[in-house]
Amino acid sequence: MLGAASAFGSVAQAAWQLDPSHSQVTAEVTEITSSGQRIPHQHALKRMEGEISADGTLRLPVRLNQTDLLDRLGQLPPWMSSLTNSTLVTVVTQLPPERINSLRVGQSTVEVLKLRTDANGEQRQERLPVRFTREAEDRVRVRNAEPVSLDGKQLMKNGTVRTILSLLGYQQIGDEVPVTLDALLVDR
Repeated sequence: MLGAASAFGSVAQAAWQLDPSHSQVTAEVTEITSSGQRIPHQHALKRMEGEISADGTLRLPVRLNQTDLLDRLGQLPPWMSSLTNSTLVTVVTQLPPERINSLRVGQSTVEVLKLRTDANGEQRQERLPVRFTREAEDRVRVRNAEPVSLDGKQLMKNGTVRTILSLLGYQQIGDEVPVTLDALLVDR
């Protein structure tokens, strides 16, 4: 979810954005069947898009067509097809532009980002430790700095998430949903 803006060194301005072809989040959802069997499933949110504003704000809209739901279900019924491009949730965070821009190639820094989500008027906040690694002058890799899990019970309370999981056939999921972030910021 993630990146920075400001200056390389103290001279040139960097305008960072997520590279959609190299930015995704994966999650392991454990389905609990009616017989009590626990079946792990890998899911992905791909093609993450967003650019960092001059003040370090990143807005990341998440759309249905970025999830692997359509890959798993195939063509949606006509009454649902208009939803594929609609935003399910928007993730907003503030990034530390000066810290990231001061990294030399090969250096890393860890920052704890506050993520705010808004889905159908329902807002949540989470903290996410993130490692920023400068791979080149114009590329910064963004990954989890430590293992992160979402609360499965809280996810099931969200109407949008519950609908998506129901479409996948999950009536109940495990208490923890491990999540891995792997994104690339590029200077545009």
